[in-house]
Amino acid sequence: MAVTRTLFIGGTGVISSACVTQALEKGHEVTVINRGTSSLRPLPAGVEVLHADIRDPQSVHAVLGERSFDVAAEFLAFTPEHIRTDLELFEGRVGQYVFISSASAYQTPPQRMPVTESTPLRNPFWQYSRDKIACEDLLVEAYRERGFPITIVRPSHTYDQTMIPTSGGWTDLDRMRRGAPVVVHGDGTSLWTITHNTDFAVAFVGLLGLPAAIGDSFHITSDEAPTWNQIYSYLAEGLGVEADLVHVASESIAAVVPSLGPGLIGDKANSMVFDNSKVKALVPEFQARIPFAHGAGEIVEWYLADASRQHVDRDLDAAFDRLADHARAFG
Repeated sequence: MAVTRTLFIGGTGVISSACVTQALEKGHEVTVINRGTSSLRPLPAGVEVLHADIRDPQSVHAVLGERSFDVAAEFLAFTPEHIRTDLELFEGRVGQYVFISSASAYQTPPQRMPVTESTPLRNPFWQYSRDKIACEDLLVEAYRERGFPITIVRPSHTYDQTMIPTSGGWTDLDRMRRGAPVVVHGDGTSLWTITHNTDFAVAFVGLLGLPAAIGDSFHITSDEAPTWNQIYSYLAEGLGVEADLVHVASESIAAVVPSLGPGLIGDKANSMVFDNSKVKALVPEFQARIPFAHGAGEIVEWYLADASRQHVDRDLDAAFDRLADHARAFG
């Protein structure tokens, strides 16, 4: 199917913004539906923008009318209720519905690596991941029972220059600059696959309108899996400093900073390495070209360019002080 009409639900996020740009470059006629509230990643020229709230189906009906699309790419569905709404909105009016799930839905911790698309879906630690699995279940049922043309895509940790991948974000980088100890979960040697959003976009757009992708699932990740020690060190190199890394058990971090618990225990604490041969078979031009050593420099440059981006979470900063002091006193 030659794609000329592609609808992005959301289009200004870390992943979706790169996919919109790539789709335009590949000749897709791109329409984006969102609330129009983001200015961090402005949409490129040539995109048709429809302002509506996907959580308000009536507003979506109002802007879409009777229009149909070759592809609808859904970046803003996180719960089964969101999927039910989408089925009502798009069934019968799209040739392919692409759902952005999450690689955190895979068995956690994985029993075997590398992870493939046949790895079971089970994450007892993170509600976000369980909700994504439930979304996938609904879509698979719709495909099997009614032929709703789904494609499921599972990104792993995908970033752009605005997104610091460490648990503390800019607070971690501020601590590096000050010479304060930086808390790293575990012993820092677990492997973590981290993917630049422009690399992800090449594979994602390659799946749009592809008949062989209908009814199937794919993860799209880099083939690079640095250790967490390396990830922190690459960021420190970008800052021109040497990081003082202090290793703390993920469970201990979660006990002191509960908000970090699900993402650590249910995701980052476990080594995750992926086999991308399935998506590469359908999109042979896909190759992860941007290593995190380069991406870390992009991140640092973006944050240093504007002091207003450099937000330090004082509560988190104090918690890191306590964790580091305890680790050094009793480690």
